[in-house]
Amino acid sequence: MKTVVITGGSSGIGKATAELFAEQGWRVYEWSRSGQSSDKITHIACDVTKPEETKAAAKKVIEEAGQIDVFISNAGFGISGAVEFTSSEDAHRQMEVNFFGALNGVQAVLPYMREKKAGRIIFTSSVAAVLSIPYQSFYSASKAAINALALALQNEVRAFGIHVSVLMPGDVSTGFTAARKKSEEGIDAYGNIRKAVSAMEKDEQGGMSPRQMAKELYSIATCACPAPQYIGGAQYKIFCFLDRILPKRLVNWIVGKLY
Repeated sequence: MKTVVITGGSSGIGKATAELFAEQGWRVYEWSRSGQSSDKITHIACDVTKPEETKAAAKKVIEEAGQIDVFISNAGFGISGAVEFTSSEDAHRQMEVNFFGALNGVQAVLPYMREKKAGRIIFTSSVAAVLSIPYQSFYSASKAAINALALALQNEVRAFGIHVSVLMPGDVSTGFTAARKKSEEGIDAYGNIRKAVSAMEKDEQGGMSPRQMAKELYSIATCACPAPQYIGGAQYKIFCFLDRILPKRLVNWIVGKLY
């Protein structure tokens, strides 16, 4: 029986992914601050921003299951607001959870994967890492940092038989939207904040299902030779393709017009 660890597995994409792996006969561990164990999924209380907790959680999985075959770094949250008026505390918190939380999880599981000379690490990133969204700049930056980390990490761990991949979903309908920390500070200067964020959230709530992204993650975890990056959703593959072939100035102007 193979073992998968999923961070942020108590809701949204993480929960759907944990359920899918369990259905397929995997031994599933989800790390989060507020989840609960079920018949097929073992919850481990873990705040990914605390390295000591991720290391303790990884050790517990090894003690119980003996191995970690796949690690899916999925925990994250979003903030929105104008760059000029975003507090340093909010910006740091965004990076602390989305980027350093992912890093902490990776550093916790890598020693066991290296020893076994096998394993897969999959990050849940975002199309926003490629197409930076106005008034969601720090979220976009955190996911762009994940993409860069994943590419470099793949070259570091290739010799140990470890594969690293990133899934970049487009809009997905989850509780992520309601949980976003929104700031309208500076709205007198940046009058389109509310309209832009509202349009973004409408797209999210009309987006793909978490189950669809779970299937994508399962496919990456089980394919023979995973690629470094995947895009979740057909229309978003078109958007990212256009980003590669069109002038960046034009692409960025179009994104600005959308929001």
